Amino acid sequence: MTQLQQPTQQIKAAQKGDQTAYRCLLNLYWADVYRFLLSKINDDNIDAEDLTIVTFSKAFDKIDTFDEQYDFKNWLFSIAKNLWVDELRKQKNQTVSIEQENKSVFYLCDQNPTPEDKIIIEQNLAQLKKNIKRLKPKYQKVINLRYFQELSYQEIAEVLGEPLNNVKVKLLRAKKLLAEIIVQYQHED
Repeated sequence: MTQLQQPTQQIKAAQKGDQTAYRCLLNLYWADVYRFLLSKINDDNIDAEDLTIVTFSKAFDKIDTFDEQYDFKNWLFSIAKNLWVDELRKQKNQTVSIEQENKSVFYLCDQNPTPEDKIIIEQNLAQLKKNIKRLKPKYQKVINLRYFQELSYQEIAEVLGEPLNNVKVKLLRAKKLLAEIIVQYQHED
């Protein structure tokens, strides 16, 4: 993708904290980053989907440092590759390192319902729970914690023992997958 083709408007909006822009970039590049990591990982102990979540978490946290003269997808691949190498080193060393979390976290405001939220709200509870059960367990859990137990992002992060950014990206991904499941099964009915 050349510089002219990259979503400059969404990148600039994301740099200003626009949640819609984050979601757009996540949807646009998720498959590419996931396939890139999947092609690198030969270890059953490393999950490409989890590394993809962390990649977007780090990218969104540092998006203000992105230089427009470079390709955004390549920047994401660079972050993903570094995370993968770090994960390999952790696996190789078999030691637990305590890392200081970066306390400056981007804020994905949840003030207006997204289209995915509207779809979820319109579904009856029984059908919604049935569709949630079609998600992977890690996505089921984050959806249940957020929407049924009504926990905050911070509380979910504490329950899951994950960084706040990971929870935000995981929830964005879970909502997208759930919306796709709902649309798919609506067409089959």
